[in-house]
Amino acid sequence: MTVARSRVVVLVSGGGTNLQALIDASDAHDYPAHVVAVGADRPDTGAIERAAAADIPTFIAAPNQYNDRASWDVALADATAIYRPDLVVLAGFMRLVGPAFLERFSGRVINTHPALSPAFPGTHGPRDALAYGVKVTGCTIFIVDSGLDTGPIVAQVAIPVLDDDDELSLHERIKEHERELLVHTVADLVTDQYRTEGRKVVRT
Repeated sequence: MTVARSRVVVLVSGGGTNLQALIDASDAHDYPAHVVAVGADRPDTGAIERAAAADIPTFIAAPNQYNDRASWDVALADATAIYRPDLVVLAGFMRLVGPAFLERFSGRVINTHPALSPAFPGTHGPRDALAYGVKVTGCTIFIVDSGLDTGPIVAQVAIPVLDDDDELSLHERIKEHERELLVHTVADLVTDQYRTEGRKVVRT
């Protein structure tokens, strides 16, 4: 008997290592989700190539194709909705989604961040952690809201900062844990292993 799996749309901007982790996980017959489409904010991404290699449909919603941010946000939501996602994963997606997108997929959009939120929001988490001199950083998966890396935290992993770390070495180590955490968290979310109580996300 074939068990229906939850539908996941992944939005990307870069090389797609987190995407690849989800694609690889989906190859297991008992993984409860599968990637049904991959969207990007530009066409020349390694992630789009990874999706094509796996025969996963892709779409592009480039902001410069629209008159304003609001129009782009609506177009991105429309393009994503075509694939009827149960969950949307922002995996290295370097754009803030807007009100139209969040209203369409309320509570069903997650993102990853290479720091222990709420510390070091933005695009340079590892660099900022090193500059601050912290001894521990990590990665965070959170439910996306209207802020910058401010949504309710679903899962985190702590990673020691080594004395000889530079931004590249630290970020690579974070990404290794981030991929594993993402695969497990997506599986838990689509099988209702979490519930949200205000800002608090707890296991059921």
